[in-house]
Amino acid sequence: MLTDKQDAFGHEIYDYFKKGKQGPPILEIIERDDGYIDATGGPMAYFSEYNDWHPHQKKAMRFARGKVLDIGCGAGRHALYLQQKGLDGVGIDNSPLAIKVCKQRGLKDARVISINQIDAELGVFDTVLMMGNNFGLFGSYAGAKRLLKKFYKITSPQARIIAETNDVYKTDNPDHLSYHKLNRKRGRMCGQMRIRVRYKKHTTPWLDYLMVSKKEMENILDGTDWKVDKYIESEGPVYIAVIGKKKS
Repeated sequence: MLTDKQDAFGHEIYDYFKKGKQGPPILEIIERDDGYIDATGGPMAYFSEYNDWHPHQKKAMRFARGKVLDIGCGAGRHALYLQQKGLDGVGIDNSPLAIKVCKQRGLKDARVISINQIDAELGVFDTVLMMGNNFGLFGSYAGAKRLLKKFYKITSPQARIIAETNDVYKTDNPDHLSYHKLNRKRGRMCGQMRIRVRYKKHTTPWLDYLMVSKKEMENILDGTDWKVDKYIESEGPVYIAVIGKKKS
């Protein structure tokens, strides 16, 4: 669990939740370990309603069923939408303030748990959501394989993982291309970023965040008893994979 000083993501979400568009503009600063800094449009997107989602995200929700585990649920937009559609589930995030916001917004079951703390005590799930590029929370090739094997054990025979990611190879940005080169020198995958989030006086710990091409995703799934059933494309490099269990 993040300390209050570390919970930059939670503080920006909480501030927006309390003040909304009437408050001062909120910028989310994402810092990469090569010194690259990106200022996003802030937490507004984390509160967006279904009608404002991108088409590929709307389409992905059709594949959710049964009991849902929403990993990295943030402000709860996906879990709340599915709850309104009658699906029960659990939203988890390592941000205490994000979970506080989820509860105040009406999510019935929201818990402060990181992806690495997931275990059988959470229950058995039919759908695992990793939206908002949260396939990245696997962190690394080895971490993804390890956690996918764990997910296999806490999910039903017909379970699905709905995972969003970004094909980092579809860029011509010289700052990103030089980072790919640096990663290759370090023996890391091109899309394996080391980042942290900053907001006001709050800074998260550095974390590994993994973005992959379709081929890399399929290599990761190999040997885990999971397989890609369908890809849902966006208009850019982002895509969603609907992942199912291999038949034994």
